[in-house]
Amino acid sequence: MKNIIEELKKANLVGRGGAEYPTAVKWESVKRAKGKPKYVVCNASEGELGIFKDFFILDQFPGHVFEGMRLAMDYLGAKEAWFNLNANYYKKLKVKLDALVKKYGKKGYRFRIYKEHPSYIGGEETALLEGMEGHAVKPRLKPPYPGEKGLFGQPTLINNVETFYDVAEVMAGNYAKKRFYSFSGHIKHAGVFHLPIGISLHEALRQTDNLPDFDFFVQAGGSASGIVFRKDQLKTNKMAGAGSIEIYPAALKPRDLLLKWFKFYANESCGKCTPCREGTFHLYELVKAHDRVPWGQILEIVETMEKTSFCGLGRSIGLPVKSYMQNILKLNLR
Repeated sequence: MKNIIEELKKANLVGRGGAEYPTAVKWESVKRAKGKPKYVVCNASEGELGIFKDFFILDQFPGHVFEGMRLAMDYLGAKEAWFNLNANYYKKLKVKLDALVKKYGKKGYRFRIYKEHPSYIGGEETALLEGMEGHAVKPRLKPPYPGEKGLFGQPTLINNVETFYDVAEVMAGNYAKKRFYSFSGHIKHAGVFHLPIGISLHEALRQTDNLPDFDFFVQAGGSASGIVFRKDQLKTNKMAGAGSIEIYPAALKPRDLLLKWFKFYANESCGKCTPCREGTFHLYELVKAHDRVPWGQILEIVETMEKTSFCGLGRSIGLPVKSYMQNILKLNLR
């Protein structure tokens, strides 16, 4: 019988939610953690702009995801597994998912589905645990981490939909060292594609027949928090992070792009910490109130949020703003 940890290490499997933490290391840490029962959680929140690969996987390959979760339950000795599922997804996937819950239930595996009100913060691992426990969806202070004290205060393994899919593929001997990527924006073929890990942004666009015939730039890794690149930077930068790419026409007005980002962040801030709550609101209002973008003020707020926000939502806003300023507009940050 295959040793699952050895197989995951051999495959060099990492999480697909964006952090890219080694899967085997995370599983081992939960296994070692003291406390029972242990829980397995599939993070199917997927609340960021431009990312929709998890819905595709759950729609096309739900059995793979359940099998990956079952393998995790067997390894940890867990009796119960949960989906933190985007409620909009559940409406469309209910028949498939409920059938699998019933099927695995007959084998002694208990699966629960928590229907999460779609949100960006709901994908943060401690915030999703708070929601599943019936509390406000707001992040916890770390440490302790979920692997030590997670759902209901017990050791909890949390992985992304695609990670569980990959685990099933690894253990079935079918893992092809590929991952799923979401393609959107001003593009010929929007959708989800299964491409080699580490593929360059340029090659990903070329292989999917999505290289634009107009002047453009891209945002990779999420259409809110992702990094922005010029077209001449695409050959030396890889598809990574949460696995997405959005194409923008070069003629897009900076104000319009900032309004898109800042409106999203302002709407999605959970309000727990002042830097993020006030910062996202003021960024959106600031750009809305000016025809010319006040870059100096924006940068000041963004850098304060990067340094002082409680969780990754507030801290992540600096990456798109600064990369856009540097790579596309060629502006000095100071």
